[in-house]
Amino acid sequence: ALAGLPDPVGRVLEHRTISEGLDLTRVSVPLGLVAMVYEARPNVTSDAAGICIRTGNACILRGGSIAQRSCVAIAHALADAVEAQGFPREAVSIIETTDRAATGALMGLRGIVDVLIPRGGAGLISRCVREAQVPVIETGTGNCHIYVHESADFDKARAIVMNAKTQRVGVCNAAESLLVDEAVAPAFLPLILRDLAGAGVTIHGDSAASAVAEADSVVGERFVPAVEEDWDREYLALEMSVKCVSGLDEAVGHINAHGTHHSEAIVAEDREACERFLAEVDAAAVYANASTRFTDGGEFGLGAEIGISTQKLHARGPFAAEALTTYKYEIRGAGQIRP
Repeated sequence: ALAGLPDPVGRVLEHRTISEGLDLTRVSVPLGLVAMVYEARPNVTSDAAGICIRTGNACILRGGSIAQRSCVAIAHALADAVEAQGFPREAVSIIETTDRAATGALMGLRGIVDVLIPRGGAGLISRCVREAQVPVIETGTGNCHIYVHESADFDKARAIVMNAKTQRVGVCNAAESLLVDEAVAPAFLPLILRDLAGAGVTIHGDSAASAVAEADSVVGERFVPAVEEDWDREYLALEMSVKCVSGLDEAVGHINAHGTHHSEAIVAEDREACERFLAEVDAAAVYANASTRFTDGGEFGLGAEIGISTQKLHARGPFAAEALTTYKYEIRGAGQIRP
C-alpha cells in the first residue's frame, strides 16, 4: 500500500514569482532521522520503518522489551532489504538493549534526531514529552466518547456504541465513555446497559445508570458506581463509564473537559445538533453517526499509519507519509540584489 502511494517527497507545494522577479518554489523534503519509541506491538517496527523509507527518512527504532526479539528480527530483515537496494542498512536501525537508560539517551540526541514519536501507553508518552530534548509528535491516549442525543435512532445508537466499545478494546480509538441525553435516558439506558453487560462490559455509571442496574439483574452484576476519576479514564478493557447529560451543551462541555482530543462521536438524527457537535468538540476526529473505531491510517486512506496525534502542531489525527515530510523554499534568480 505504501509503495502504491504518490511520492510524498519532492512535491511542488507552491510556485510563484516574488520581489525583483525571483522564482520561488516550495517543495516537500524528508524530516531526516526519525526516532520511534513504542511498546508491545512488533508490527509497529515494520509500519514505522516502511513509512520512514517511503518518505526518504532514516529511522532509529526502540521497541518494548516484551516483543524485543520480534522487533529486532523484523528490523534486521528490513535493513537487509534496504541494503540489497543499494542504500545504507543503517537507514533502518534498532536499539537492541532493553535497558531503560537507552530510551533516555535517545531522547537526548538533540541535533541528531530530528523528531521523536512515542507510541504506547500514557506513561511512555508523558515521559517522552517531559524528558525529550528533541521535537516530539505526541501520539495520544484515547478517552473517546459516544454521545447519544435526544433525536438518536436507538438501533443505530446501540450498534455504534457496541462496535466502538467491544469490537477491539485495547486500542486508542475504542470508546471509553458513554453520554446519554436525559430526555431519552429512561427509554435508552435499559437497552444499552443490558447490551453492554451482556457483552461482559463492566459499567461505571452515574445515579441514572445505577437505577437501571437496581432494576435489571443482568446489568446489576456488571455495575459499579462511577467515581470522578472514571470520567478521565482510558480503560483499554471491557469497561465503560456512563453518564447522563442535560443536552448538547453539557455533552460538548464534558467531552472538552475530560476527553483526550482523540476521537469523539454523536448519534443524532437532528442535523443541526450533528453540525454543532462537529464544530464545537475539540478533537482530532469528530464523528456524526459512526463508530470512533474508524480513526485509523488505513481507514483514512493513508496506506499505513505511524501514529495518531492528539496535538495540534505539525500532525493531527492519524498520520503517515505526509506528516514525515517538511518543506523548504527554492529560490532561483539571475543576479538579483535587494534594493
